[in-house]
Amino acid sequence: MIIPKTTEELSLMKEAAHVVSKTLGMLAKEVKPGITTNKLNDMAEAFIREQDAVPGFLGLYDCPSTLLTSVNEAVVHGLPTDIPLKEGDIVAIDCGAIKHGFYGDHAYTFEVGEVAPETKKLLEVTKNSLYLGIKEFKNGNRVGDIGYAIQKYCESHGYGVVRELVGHGLGTKLHEDPEIPNYGKRGRGKKFIEGMTIAIEPMINLGTHRINQLKDGWTIVTRDGKPSAHFEHDVALVDGKPKLLSTFDYVYEALGIVSDEEDEFRHEFI
Repeated sequence: MIIPKTTEELSLMKEAAHVVSKTLGMLAKEVKPGITTNKLNDMAEAFIREQDAVPGFLGLYDCPSTLLTSVNEAVVHGLPTDIPLKEGDIVAIDCGAIKHGFYGDHAYTFEVGEVAPETKKLLEVTKNSLYLGIKEFKNGNRVGDIGYAIQKYCESHGYGVVRELVGHGLGTKLHEDPEIPNYGKRGRGKKFIEGMTIAIEPMINLGTHRINQLKDGWTIVTRDGKPSAHFEHDVALVDGKPKLLSTFDYVYEALGIVSDEEDEFRHEFI
């Protein structure tokens, strides 16, 4: 069942989402060759708690960490380790936080130093596909419209769109109805309703869409060992249009990136 949110609840959800957005912005300054994902994890947990919030992943489904850190061929759900990141790596950092009883759930794939041009393009296309998906989250559309837009764009670049892992509804639970696949057909699936909130998160592979799970029971990797990218935003349907609860502004400020990609999706939720 889809659970629509009131304007007041959306305001609280935006606060929760921004806890995660600020955490990713803090981490953006620290992602560099030599740092370990365990160190990033410890920094994130402390930072989240300093914002009067609690880590959203830690302990949920027996998750042992605050962050899920997926390096290179890891698609999602990578567990932090003591292995230092190195020049040319990419690391997708997925982070969750709970504030006011609501979840924020947000991800960004970072470059570690200089990365290969084909990897840089994968990140660019994956992030672009996220916004193409967000544009389809509007009055009159259905779940399949988001998946179709993401799939068509990414596959036009020759990339693999992961099937087994999907976006989802978001609220007082990390995973609410409906599931939001990154593939699909137009006009199919549940219809969007005013006030609903979802996490859209394309997971796109440089090669095959096929994946495997490692023996740790968490880490998902590409079957061909090629890199994968993951970006995620929390979005609400307000006045029939998509409005962002999360933001990459803090990441971009840390990295010196100028972007207007979020402008059409901004809302104060007051």
